[in-house]
Amino acid sequence: MSDSSGNGKDAYWKANITLIAVSLVIWFVVSYGFGILLHDQLNAIQFGGFRLGFWFAQQGAIYVFLILIAVYALRMNALDRKHGVDEQ
Repeated sequence: MSDSSGNGKDAYWKANITLIAVSLVIWFVVSYGFGILLHDQLNAIQFGGFRLGFWFAQQGAIYVFLILIAVYALRMNALDRKHGVDEQ
């Protein structure tokens, strides 16, 4: 860490935990909320010839998860560089 007082370490972990928490909320909303709880309401909307609730439960959640993984990796790399703990 570039800051020897500990503030840099605290800021790094706070940003890390915030990123994880936001990712988990998105994951929960998409998988449980859209795929289960809002399934009937979303089925009133058509997407690619399929009902949107069905699409989220079968494929949409997987696409969102893949995007979450990519965003998490990019954001963590940027966070690591910012705090001087990157692997390069």
